[in-house]
Amino acid sequence: VQLQASGGGLVQAGGSLRLSCAASGRTFSGYSVGWFRQAPGKEREFVGAIRATGGTTVYQDSLKGRFTISRDASKNTVSLQMNSLKPEDTAVYYCAAGSRIIYSALGVPSSYDYWGQGTQVTVSS
Repeated sequence: VQLQASGGGLVQAGGSLRLSCAASGRTFSGYSVGWFRQAPGKEREFVGAIRATGGTTVYQDSLKGRFTISRDASKNTVSLQMNSLKPEDTAVYYCAAGSRIIYSALGVPSSYDYWGQGTQVTVSS
């Protein structure tokens, strides 16, 4: 599976962005898809994920209510809608896909088999 993340850019604080993760080579069917981010000088951080079955989503606690992950099977994409953005949301955002990931491991980067190249999100104050 090859993943392509897109939709990043520069936005003012309080604004919104919608990131998209597209899969090629095969569909997302059977894969959980996670979003992670990494700011300069910091470790990669879990943003949220959508499970392979049932569409259950899970988010980093501090991002609940602002970020929403959804899956569009017809387009073979997974989106990350980010609202009320803050300067501390500035980072490179990555999508990742993995199969047979248990719920408790969705936030662990090593659970995922495939990674996109990342898209830069910059939030100005």
